[in-house]
Amino acid sequence: MSAVSRVFGGCRTLMAKAANNAAAAAASGGAGKEGKGILKTVPVSQTLASFAGESELSRATAVKKVWEHIKGNNLQNPENRKQIICDDKLKTIFGDKDTVGFTEIAKLLSPHFPKSV
Repeated sequence: MSAVSRVFGGCRTLMAKAANNAAAAAASGGAGKEGKGILKTVPVSQTLASFAGESELSRATAVKKVWEHIKGNNLQNPENRKQIICDDKLKTIFGDKDTVGFTEIAKLLSPHFPKSV
């Protein structure tokens, strides 16, 4: 019985610490939550900004907005779902290509983001 008490007592201690940490994070207003890497919001080129409707995007958000446009306008090739048929709006950000592979999207979006120093 004492072994069970010891295990659950330790669990209660850990849960109390987690609750305190969560309360402290909520009180600070989420400070320090700025994204890093592909989640960092940065200014983008004018062409990508006009496509997405925002002047600052993260790389992940940009890819998400492109996929929303592709899915919403049914631009995937029906015979080869890995291939995207570009409409006029996609051609502006993909360099006037008629078709692109879905693995190329991130590479083709890269020039629209500033180089980090």
